[in-house]
Amino acid sequence: MQEQRQVVTVDSNTDKPKNFVFVLLEKFSLLSFASALDSLRIANRMANRELYTWQLAAEGGETVKCSAGTTFTVDCDLVELQRDDVILICGGVDVQAATTKRILNWIRREARKGLRIGGLCTAAYTLAKAGLLEGKRATIHWENSDSFAEEFDTVELTKSVFQIDGNRMTTAGGTSSIDLMLKLIADDYGEDLANAVADQMIYSSIRTDQDTQRLSTPTRIGVRHPKLSQVILMMEKNIEEPISPSILAKDVGMSTRQLERLFRRYLSRSPKRYYMELRLHKARNLLMQTDMSVINVALACGFASPSHFSKCYRAHYNTTPYRERGAQSGRLSV
Repeated sequence: MQEQRQVVTVDSNTDKPKNFVFVLLEKFSLLSFASALDSLRIANRMANRELYTWQLAAEGGETVKCSAGTTFTVDCDLVELQRDDVILICGGVDVQAATTKRILNWIRREARKGLRIGGLCTAAYTLAKAGLLEGKRATIHWENSDSFAEEFDTVELTKSVFQIDGNRMTTAGGTSSIDLMLKLIADDYGEDLANAVADQMIYSSIRTDQDTQRLSTPTRIGVRHPKLSQVILMMEKNIEEPISPSILAKDVGMSTRQLERLFRRYLSRSPKRYYMELRLHKARNLLMQTDMSVINVALACGFASPSHFSKCYRAHYNTTPYRERGAQSGRLSV
């Protein structure tokens, strides 16, 4: 079958293609990386000219494995780049361990040249660890947001699918790489080309930095009761200093007994139990993704004492916070 496509005419101030350097961290997310790379490939194809070029880099310059276990051969080591190159760090699983001292030093060196640098998926951690997100807006995969917020309190963490703040870019992971790349393509060569790339990818709903990465509370929990959703949202925003059920009920205009009935009807648990599970879930994220002490994790999740925290954690997860931390400690070294 002969290929047919409509070529998009683009205006450019230069015939020199823009070069992207994808730095693949160990256990990087294949979906985030491939979504970004293929956006550039399709842009070239739709314009019928080489608008973008790319290189794959990794520490050591030979091979690197994605989180699915597939091995990729890269083009180069962490080499010195040109001032107009764009760096995209591709993160994934165990980003703390993948963010080595050599990678941090290399990023800082290239940043001093004024290069545009982005972090895909969990690689916002790598940028923040290198000190490149101080005072800037950024995003990261929702699963890593608790630990990120605790470690990097000078970064304005958002829930957006992607963020661009000056010459720093971050995405939340998954297909959000497409949204970022479509934005960059539109800025470089216009909306027509970006829309043509989206059409080729069967990507019918282009998101902006105003779109959030997670489903709304009602959709996520499968309940569309407005007052219940409002209470749950307040719980999620007040983990460190929990609010009593009586105050939560009063804030949405109902009695404590009505709130109890609402939770039991829709979620088969009391408000107190649901709130506890939210706090313990955040605690587990912090234990597994940071090197915060157990005491500090307890305080960050609203527990006044480590003994009470340990008792509640063990009842829910059938292990202690200290054992959970011990099992993860080898994965957190940088």
